[in-house]
Amino acid sequence: MTTLLDPITVGAVLDDDLAALLVEDVQKKFPEWSDDYCRRGVAQMVGFLAACAVAAEPLSPSEPVDEFWHAFIVRTVPYAAFCERVAGRFIHHQPDDDREKDEQESRIPKAEAMRARAVEVITAAGHEVDEEFWPELAADCNSKCTQCYQGCHNSPK
Repeated sequence: MTTLLDPITVGAVLDDDLAALLVEDVQKKFPEWSDDYCRRGVAQMVGFLAACAVAAEPLSPSEPVDEFWHAFIVRTVPYAAFCERVAGRFIHHQPDDDREKDEQESRIPKAEAMRARAVEVITAAGHEVDEEFWPELAADCNSKCTQCYQGCHNSPK
């Protein structure tokens, strides 16, 4: 795995206006999410995408981080520019959603492993991991997380 020398900060790769638009976009879908939570979500998304840029294997975002990624990716021009700046290539979002229900349930451990790997790479790249956005890290999580059965990930292939 390659690591970044310096963590990418939100302000270094997203101007304030774009970050504010992403917050607004996500709040349209989730009006109960506070401005603070959404700003932190944008930061987690930036850390996740920076990790995707250097990861040797596919990574999966948590469900809330994925919401911010969805909001960003539909803004194709700034998203493409961000990807070029951070990764030197487009970071594709490739949900794995063409499965039967039984297959979805059998892939939950794979998605969990990809999210765990994402947290490791985000940390190795020098980014702060906000536990509120990564349910698997919560100390009170007594069961396996099943919220992200779609297997969203970035594959270099």
